[in-house]
Amino acid sequence: MKKGLLIVVVFGLCISMSACPKESEQDRVKKTIAAVQKAAEEKDIRKIIDSLSKSYRDPEGNDYNSIKGLLLAYFFRHQKIHVFIPDIAVNIEDSHARAVFQAVLTGGSKTEAVTDIFPESMGMYEFDVSLAKEFGDWKVTSAQWDRLGQNQ
Repeated sequence: MKKGLLIVVVFGLCISMSACPKESEQDRVKKTIAAVQKAAEEKDIRKIIDSLSKSYRDPEGNDYNSIKGLLLAYFFRHQKIHVFIPDIAVNIEDSHARAVFQAVLTGGSKTEAVTDIFPESMGMYEFDVSLAKEFGDWKVTSAQWDRLGQNQ
């Protein structure tokens, strides 16, 4: 009787483990982008930098070290930051990925009055982010962004 119960339990565990969906590489890329989003809202430069590859370079000429200055300037200008990303399209090719998405960024002062809930600045941006798998983790190797609605 005990042996039969053990077989049923082991069989049940095997079935339940195979029924659980594994996290896809697309999901892992989206988690990387979400981690950067959360770190930006927390104004945590270290967490953002941890998501970047040491070989980071973007079309604006920023590299791994100079992106810190860009973040510091934005964080200094805005006491409170919110980032909203409705959807992320991800393409994976071997150990490289591309994530394309739109994000709404708002910045403002601390909320001390009802009128403070409206952001002092707001912009919608189109992001095109390249990532590479480094030691099992997805790292941002380049990013390009354009503010939507501006005449280029």
